[in-house]
Amino acid sequence: LKTFTMKKTSMLLLLVISLLQLTAQNKDSIWVTENYSKIERMIPMRDGVKLFTAFYIPKDTSVKHPILFNRTPYACSPYGEDKFNASLYESYWLNYLKEGYIIAIEDVRGKFMSEGEFIDVRPFNPNKKGTEIDEASDTYDAIEWMTNNIPANNKRVGVFGISYPGFYSTMAALSNHPALKAVSPQAPVTDWFQGDDFHHNGAFMIMDAFSFYSGFGKPRPTPTTAGSPGFSIPSQDNYDFYLKTGALKNFSKIMGDSIAFWNDLMKHPNNDDFWKARNTRNFVNNVKPAMLVVGGLFDAEDCFGAWSLYKSIEEKNKNTDNRIVMGPWFHGGWGGRGDGSYLGNVRFGSKTSEYYQKNIEIPFFNFYLKLKGTVRDIAEATIFISGENEWRRFQQWPSAKVDYKNLLITPDGKLSFETTDTKNKTESFSEYVSDPAHPVPYTEDVHLGRTRDYMTDDQRFAGRRTDVLSFSTAILQDDITLGGPLVADLITSISTTDADFVVKLIDVFPDEYKYDETVFGKGNGTNYPMGGYQMLVRGEIMRGRFRNSFEKPEAFVPVSYTHLTLPTNREV
Repeated sequence: LKTFTMKKTSMLLLLVISLLQLTAQNKDSIWVTENYSKIERMIPMRDGVKLFTAFYIPKDTSVKHPILFNRTPYACSPYGEDKFNASLYESYWLNYLKEGYIIAIEDVRGKFMSEGEFIDVRPFNPNKKGTEIDEASDTYDAIEWMTNNIPANNKRVGVFGISYPGFYSTMAALSNHPALKAVSPQAPVTDWFQGDDFHHNGAFMIMDAFSFYSGFGKPRPTPTTAGSPGFSIPSQDNYDFYLKTGALKNFSKIMGDSIAFWNDLMKHPNNDDFWKARNTRNFVNNVKPAMLVVGGLFDAEDCFGAWSLYKSIEEKNKNTDNRIVMGPWFHGGWGGRGDGSYLGNVRFGSKTSEYYQKNIEIPFFNFYLKLKGTVRDIAEATIFISGENEWRRFQQWPSAKVDYKNLLITPDGKLSFETTDTKNKTESFSEYVSDPAHPVPYTEDVHLGRTRDYMTDDQRFAGRRTDVLSFSTAILQDDITLGGPLVADLITSISTTDADFVVKLIDVFPDEYKYDETVFGKGNGTNYPMGGYQMLVRGEIMRGRFRNSFEKPEAFVPVSYTHLTLPTNREV
């Protein structure tokens, strides 16, 4: 009877909690529909093509409202003026609605309900004439139309977007529309050859490229409200599938001939003019709006894009208000996808996403679009230091106080910050045999899709393989803070003409380590053995033939010493 009563009480408690959550959500959705209306419009571009745009507009017309604009290739659904996007009822978007923003979401040219032809990462044209277009001109024309046609707007516009919409945000910043006051490219696609998504230092990231483009890349002859499904992998083990499928030509057979950008990927294995035209860093020379670049320290897709875009804007625009935020997030983890308190097994001690939204993003847009508040409290660089689980604010990045150090491999196979004695120098080397038929996986788990958690995964599985070299320091006696670029200098000798090199920086937890239950963000680490945990801090791959030039690859001379510098493209 006692056991039965406890179960019954527990069920009742869960039911009450669920009802409370449902009531809160219903309350928010009722508030949104009572205070906002939705309209859909086809906005004409300078070449006559019309782009489908959904507007969520405050019913209160007694004051003027700013416009927050998002351009996306992923659909501004649901379609229909009587259908509201469910995300508006959640805290991330709801915060902006409570502030009275007009929300504009647009299908980019050639996607979903917009007319025209879709071009992946369409190159910026700095010398447009007449009816010539690019994504910057489409943004300009859309802003021009909405500021003149949407009622009760205050003629001040902000643009933001995460991932591919981050690319469109960068393009918006190049539009030079006078009403565009603030832009936030977040995890922005910046350079698809150097470090974002589909190539890292020239190495082709086939798992992401194939799974993404088998659906996203399918042609869309006419406007539609529905997307296209990707290839259905006949396995639950992606390691097994990609290994057995084999050479790239076999994946191309699966893709077929209709997916244009997959064919472009195959045609352009080097950093040629095709990629340079799509590298936004080459064009951010005249940025007028205030910029807030945002990224995740553990973003598996576009970590490179955030760091490198910020640096390029900083270098080329001395008078632009340009800031960066990097938090302990996976791809888009700050944008309403979780509270940012953990990733995989690792805890970060607080709701970092809520902190960012409340203290940085909303004040940024409020200041420039509503002339409300201040941005004095938003630092030039706001970086989360994950080892101590604290936000730090810097006047520049990297910090002026950074002290660059060499971490050296010692003759006895250890790592040390101390310079080795060169008087008694002896030649030594470490070697391994790499078998292409049994490649090292990026995680020990068996799964279908590429995970986001692997960026903090336990690396003990890799260190136990005979085809992986591991070097470790002695137990650190003092705390150190890593903050800045990481570069691996390797002297290599291989038996063939090319190889991919992967370098990882790992934080080894004490053998007796357990998370204090007071540390917020339980995640998967609640039951996982954290003693001796080997946390991936940063890791990167490089295709060896690009060691001297990404434009002109060079084969290795077998069994000959070769110097290779591997940038991690991911700062700490």
